[in-house]
Amino acid sequence: MLPREGDRQAFPFLESRFHKTQAQIAPNGHWIAYTSYESGRDEVYVQSFPTPSKQRQISVAGGMQPRWRRDGRELYYLASDQYINVVPVKIDEAFEAGGPTPLFRARILPQGSQSIYFDTQYDVTPDGQRFLFTVPPDDPHPPITIVLNWPAVMRR
Repeated sequence: MLPREGDRQAFPFLESRFHKTQAQIAPNGHWIAYTSYESGRDEVYVQSFPTPSKQRQISVAGGMQPRWRRDGRELYYLASDQYINVVPVKIDEAFEAGGPTPLFRARILPQGSQSIYFDTQYDVTPDGQRFLFTVPPDDPHPPITIVLNWPAVMRR
């Protein structure tokens, strides 16, 4: 973290031997959702922010790419089965979370992908009614054409 005031010296927010990626701060600024591989697979966790507390696991059976709804009442994530799941949450002084509900299949990552290799590939509108995805092209490696001696070709 880099404080905006004072000596402005950067310091780690969470020190761990596990990768913690794709962090998203809650709309009220008091909670942070992120992905960690500490269980042996990617899972979504939430902790208090800016002072870390005991983490709470949100996803079940794998999850990554957490996103908050603008009012902080829902947290979304991409489950390991490629479904976008929604979890009802309360982010007041204490954090409360319900169980995840699958919304729809997104198909934006290869099965078995780990979060450290991907940025968040979607966002949700403030009301939680629409999603915007970055979708990889059908052919990620289009052919390349190399023209040798192109000045001679141009004279024809």
